[in-house]
Amino acid sequence: MAADRAAGNGCNLLICLELYLSGYLAGDKMRDRAQPIDGEYAERVGEVAQLHNIAITYTYPEVNAGSLYNAAGFVSAAGELIGHHRKNHLPKGYEPTYFTADHAISVFDYAGWKIALLICYDIEFPEAARQAALQGAEFIIVPTALGAEWSFVVEKLVPTRAWENGVFLAYANWAGKEGDMTYLGGSRIIGPEGKEDAVAGNREEILIAELDKSRVAAARARLNYLGDRVPYDG
Repeated sequence: MAADRAAGNGCNLLICLELYLSGYLAGDKMRDRAQPIDGEYAERVGEVAQLHNIAITYTYPEVNAGSLYNAAGFVSAAGELIGHHRKNHLPKGYEPTYFTADHAISVFDYAGWKIALLICYDIEFPEAARQAALQGAEFIIVPTALGAEWSFVVEKLVPTRAWENGVFLAYANWAGKEGDMTYLGGSRIIGPEGKEDAVAGNREEILIAELDKSRVAAARARLNYLGDRVPYDG
């Protein structure tokens, strides 16, 4: 089990992939596999977190008032759900067939860090990461399901998001194949100065990196994009 392996390596947080608990390409089975925010998924992940004393970011189809959302939750090592996000940006094609887009980003506190969750396509819009940073985020977690043809996203765009906002960014992608889709892999943990602290290949693996909060302060002191930005009207 990934939680056991991660905890055994001294990790404090395990990040799962986009729609990990249902399968990304569940298709017409997505609604049958959906749960409310406080449903069985949250309960079971909380139990695993407590058992292994590790925080977990998990991803699942959420049902709320008849609508489905592509959602991510953050459970503390004590098993408490303390962070949640519904995907804001749905790429054309598959996802809008099943999901409703949300329009909110929130930041929560855990273990001395201010953390935001985004999901896959969200990070490809500079406004999303910037909004999280303006709300105080120092660490952005991005579960994703990126196809093999989009290597530019992980190699160029994602490190830029970390650098231009002075945040740590963990981008957790599927690897291998699911149905007709081949995933890129290439998960990354990126520092606030755009440095790639850990990079995965195209096979399943667990990445490990240590986050040093002083790097956030140093990066923002050197290039204060958040403080020097000029908001535009209209």
